[in-house]
Amino acid sequence: MRHRMGYKKLNRTSEHRKALIKNMLNSLVKYEQITTTLPKAKVLKPQADKLITLGKKDTLQNMRTLISKLQDESSASKIRKTLSKRYENRKGGYTRIIKAGFRYGDNAPMAVIEFVDRDLEAKKVDKKKAEKSKVADKKAETPKEVTA
Repeated sequence: MRHRMGYKKLNRTSEHRKALIKNMLNSLVKYEQITTTLPKAKVLKPQADKLITLGKKDTLQNMRTLISKLQDESSASKIRKTLSKRYENRKGGYTRIIKAGFRYGDNAPMAVIEFVDRDLEAKKVDKKKAEKSKVADKKAETPKEVTA
């Protein structure tokens, strides 16, 4: 029995586990949906729900706590401005875990963790920047005609 065992260790050192959770939280806030293994998603879900609850109470102390947990002011401000307004009438359960089969290489159980009522355009945040850079690269590569 696992009585009073605390939390899942995910077969990592404490510093590695903290960094992993922090990075996954930042990605979840930024893209509002990420794909990961099932045990990691189960560890991430309560952490994400606690952050949204902190963001709903708009105080200076809660903002500082968000920044210290995420180490990213843009993610903290998105929680405070966007996500807390979206879930102001919801009492809890801001995230969901959807099982997504098994990974090809090692047969690990995969899952998609996402915010309930998520913004579908948030998944494409970095794709717009990548497309702009590709267009700029193509313009730079085209040779200019020399008139002589």
